[in-house]
Amino acid sequence: MKQVLSGIALALGAVGVSSASELTTEEAFFSELPVVASVSRLPQRLADAPTSVTVIDREMIKASGARDLNDLFRLVPGFQTHPNNTDAARVTYHGLSDEEFSPRVQVLVDGRSLYSPLFKNGVNWALIPVALEDIERIEVVRGTNAVSFGSNAFLGVINIITVDPALARGASFAVNHGNQGVRDYTVRGGSRLGERGNFRLTYQQRDDNGLQDRHDWVDSFRSRLFDMRADFALTDRDELQIGLGHTEAILPRGRKPKATVGGVEVILPGVDKGSPIHHFFQSSTNFQAIWRRAYAPGADIQVRYAYTQDGGSDEYTNTSGATPYRYDVFGDVGRRHEIEAQHNFTPFKDLRLVWGGGWRHDEVRSTTMLPGKGWVERDVIRGFGNLEFRPFSWLTANTGLSTERDSLAGAHTSPRASLNFHVTPQNTIRVGYSRAYRTASTIDYRGDWYNGSKYQFRGDPDTPAEQLDSWELGYLGDWKSWRMSLDARWFYEKVKGRLFQYDRDVSTATGDGVPDVVSAIQDIQMRGIEYQFKWQPFDSSRLTIGQAFIQIQSEYLDGVLADPVSSFNSTQGERIRRVDALAENSAPRYSTSILFMQKLPLGFNASVAGYWLDKMKWTNNSSVDKYTRVDGRIGYPFKWGGYGGELAYTVQSLNGTHGEFRNDRVDTARLVERRYWFSLRLDL
Repeated sequence: MKQVLSGIALALGAVGVSSASELTTEEAFFSELPVVASVSRLPQRLADAPTSVTVIDREMIKASGARDLNDLFRLVPGFQTHPNNTDAARVTYHGLSDEEFSPRVQVLVDGRSLYSPLFKNGVNWALIPVALEDIERIEVVRGTNAVSFGSNAFLGVINIITVDPALARGASFAVNHGNQGVRDYTVRGGSRLGERGNFRLTYQQRDDNGLQDRHDWVDSFRSRLFDMRADFALTDRDELQIGLGHTEAILPRGRKPKATVGGVEVILPGVDKGSPIHHFFQSSTNFQAIWRRAYAPGADIQVRYAYTQDGGSDEYTNTSGATPYRYDVFGDVGRRHEIEAQHNFTPFKDLRLVWGGGWRHDEVRSTTMLPGKGWVERDVIRGFGNLEFRPFSWLTANTGLSTERDSLAGAHTSPRASLNFHVTPQNTIRVGYSRAYRTASTIDYRGDWYNGSKYQFRGDPDTPAEQLDSWELGYLGDWKSWRMSLDARWFYEKVKGRLFQYDRDVSTATGDGVPDVVSAIQDIQMRGIEYQFKWQPFDSSRLTIGQAFIQIQSEYLDGVLADPVSSFNSTQGERIRRVDALAENSAPRYSTSILFMQKLPLGFNASVAGYWLDKMKWTNNSSVDKYTRVDGRIGYPFKWGGYGGELAYTVQSLNGTHGEFRNDRVDTARLVERRYWFSLRLDL
């Protein structure tokens, strides 16, 4: 298989995708490279952007056969994901996957950050407030972007752009029915609002029985989503966008009681005293308003306000010790207010500039992690600026700077600089450097969990931020006569002071009763090559290929191994080796994705997606062997009278059962088995 993959890499290169909502599929795929705004906040051609971007358009979303949003990022070089199971779904880039809610990749929906103070300053993928049907395109920035989107855009940015309400007129009904309890229902409607407005609203519910239950755990997933967006043209220059949404999700947690009988582990009837089977209830409500004024060609002012409230309940009572205690690490409520303004203009002919600032106010309340503290608050003030300069036709220079002052984490400044050399109109070489920081969660700074007999966790107000220095060399080729494009990127990234939760309850006399703490333990170096390639050999065929090759090395900071009560002291050799492996194997050494789309006779369309990943680790106590996954979809768009729609059949894991999250032990394996469903959509 390695020889096959290498052959593909040498023969074809890499994957790039283009998208433009106003064009047909074929025109969008091979028109000018797409204009993106997720890198510098300036609308730019990919050839002028300071780092690599993958654009996932609506055709790719449908052809991928994805049912969960996080599944789409298998198509992006360097990204890893796994589905919801007894652990929350995760999406990571270049590894460092130990945090449950993926805190190192910024995720935006129409500009609103999905980071949550309740879910440890990460992204809860069960609560993404948008249906796949409502996504116009996704811009994935493959590289740090703290300059444009703040300290937690540490390794990359996922910017989800939803469908303009003016394009969602009438009503649409969709249903998915399949094995493993797949039962999905979506209702969408859209219409005009007066003379100058349009709206769309969507309700969706998704249900499945999850991965097959294995021995001592169970799995299922239930979610409900309501989403509304309304756009108004207030004047010829002013527009207003309003969004409102609510999502809910339920996942099972815990383990069935078990014991060893005659050398064999068996499930026991009754209630487990440690972590019994229970449900994790999650919810999120959001509101956003964006006002934009365009006062000249290429110049506008924008003001945005967003509010998000997240809720959770993971509650159960642990009765395994001498003193029973309530456990609800992700329970209670988190709230976020955010105000941001930006100004985009062209002061000189060959120079464009965007600058702005914002204020964010976070509040979190947790009976378990912040007992007796009520609402714990956090304020972040931020300023940013990006400049694009084209002194010659063959050169584009980008520079940027952002600075933040965080009431808990202190002040940090992130710079970026890049040069894009347009060797010919079809070939661009890019070199760049940037710095970013990732601040810890409010819980990491202020947490104080006492279970009734001893401290489980205590926050450290002096917790430092992770620092990332990133260098890259990129190449972008756009060969329209051959209907191909190539985007390749070499990168070297160094994370200084990787944050990790110390397991300080070690089996030593000095360790008893010492609380866990989040602290900087390692420096991490990540280097590798990734690329994207796209090709349309015929009008009816599209091919996209992506590969990533990465090597990760780690080194403990001075003093970490000398802490006598930590899990990293010199007496804890096995634990040290596990944490080393978690860092260095947190991304597969190689990964490949292929998506092929084909229009068939009689109006049918078909697609096949394949994924090849090397072994990796998601958590300290789990591992995943290398695996291959193949998905397929066939659809038939139809028109009947004045109505339209599509009938489709989708199969995931065509090639059979494999592990994606944990398969290190048979009794705890999370095995992904073949899943299929029929889909029917009616447009009225």
